[in-house]
Amino acid sequence: MKVQKLFKSHFSGSILIAFLWLLTACAGSGSAGSTENTNPIVKADQPLPRPKLVVGIVVDQMRYDYLYRYWSKYGNDGFKKLVSEGFNFKNNQYSYVPTYTGPGHASVYTGSVPALNGIIGNNWYDRNTGKSVYCAGDLTVNTVGSTSDAGKMSPVNMLTTTIGDELRLATNKGSKVIGIALKDRGAILPAGHMANGAYWFDSPSGNWITSTYYMNELPAWVQEFNSKKYPDLYLNQVWNTLLPIEQYTESTKDDMPWEGTLDNEQKPAFPHNLPAIREKDYELLRSTPGGNTITKDFALAALKSEKLGKGEFTDMLAVSFSTPDYIGHTFGPNSIEAQDGFLRLDKEIGELISEIEKEVGKGNVLFFLTADHGAAHVPAFLKENKVPAGIASSNVVRDSVESYLDKVYGAGTWVDKYTNQQVYLNRKLIDSKKLNLKDVQERVATYVVRFKGVARAVAAVHLQASGWEAGLMARMDHGYNPQRSGDVIIVLQPGWFEGWEGREPKGTTHGSYGNYDTHVPLIWYGWKIKAGESSAETAVADIAPTLASWLYIQEPNGSVGKPLQELMK
Repeated sequence: MKVQKLFKSHFSGSILIAFLWLLTACAGSGSAGSTENTNPIVKADQPLPRPKLVVGIVVDQMRYDYLYRYWSKYGNDGFKKLVSEGFNFKNNQYSYVPTYTGPGHASVYTGSVPALNGIIGNNWYDRNTGKSVYCAGDLTVNTVGSTSDAGKMSPVNMLTTTIGDELRLATNKGSKVIGIALKDRGAILPAGHMANGAYWFDSPSGNWITSTYYMNELPAWVQEFNSKKYPDLYLNQVWNTLLPIEQYTESTKDDMPWEGTLDNEQKPAFPHNLPAIREKDYELLRSTPGGNTITKDFALAALKSEKLGKGEFTDMLAVSFSTPDYIGHTFGPNSIEAQDGFLRLDKEIGELISEIEKEVGKGNVLFFLTADHGAAHVPAFLKENKVPAGIASSNVVRDSVESYLDKVYGAGTWVDKYTNQQVYLNRKLIDSKKLNLKDVQERVATYVVRFKGVARAVAAVHLQASGWEAGLMARMDHGYNPQRSGDVIIVLQPGWFEGWEGREPKGTTHGSYGNYDTHVPLIWYGWKIKAGESSAETAVADIAPTLASWLYIQEPNGSVGKPLQELMK
């Protein structure tokens, strides 16, 4: 009845008839007898529509607000081009904690979460061996391209496939997949298990290296690139601001007390005299704009030498810019150094996009840009501005839990490890005393919430027994892996992060459930992408299944995300 009244109030006579006729016609166009699709995507007599190349750009430690904070200072070919000509998902979140580099890169390319892909941190404690495990560590392989041990790496600790693995499987290894980053984990985890290669930077030699997991000798083009000694070129320059320093009005003034310094520097201030403070090796390059430049240069060398996007099948190039993370950890997100790093990165990304489109053809390349995590404001900076913040001492937590359990259950080494804000209890001792693990976990969880700065502590048994679909508990659940995670998971209050007792930290970190760590950019640009934006909540785990949908291949085998194409219409 309400529908009839609505029609009567808006339509009369012939208008209503015409409207109903239009509805009938539209319904009939999709009937079984129809043989014509007005907007075909796949045509029977043509190859499947696919891009020639997929380029994933991950910026290490890029808060979402960096897209707009420096907007007036960016050029037109980098971030602005992506935002204005691409599709921008403005509410893109990590759906788990902790938010670190290894888990972030794994989630982007597996479409999964640590609970399934196993990358629960950059490092974690292995109860079976009693040792710390590095997310990309692999002692069964050797370095290729250097005499250091920096190449003893592989994706062996990642338990699921990546979108690159699925692309290689779908094309019977016809597609090429390559990962590149200064950090080994930023190259290896995105490239996946079946990659043609993953390359990362070796500080002792200044070379781009790989491991015997992928090959026994560096390709000729990598050897040639290394022979040009670009790190020497970039480290023999003084790092000064790109613009006159008085124009950096989006940042706090230079040389603030909560900023750290580069090695061998006396104070955190421009200009940074790199030739004067450089050690013998090339570690300093990671924390300076030259780190982004050499990453871009190496990515373009890979593009041309490997002829990516020129073959029968879609290829994939995963590029991670690690330098913003090093700069952020040292100086903090409000520093002029952080801003200058992003203004320079903007130019590097603009050149990367331009050169790839020239090489492969504009419209043949599908780009996406995201980040592996965000970053917290430095607590000292927040407190200076009367915002609640603080430092939780990790060594105090561990020692206090030990003392507490000594009083409750008797003397013993009760804590095997405290890392990633997780308490690993000595389960052998608990078993030997015939204690109930659940009871011990719950006691510890109840005890640690007394500490200043702790928002919540959850016993692992509760994460195993229940499932949450939203909120903080869901993020903790998605980050928990029974074989690798601790017995008690601690979450700090917003604005707090871990440090050492008696030391006010300089620079920033990340790892929390706060939106400053979980909210990161997601922009699609290039092949079949129409300009637009959406504020619908999306997850980083949606990236891989979205790619799988466009490529007409299977999503990664641990994927929990959803394709985003419907939101782009």
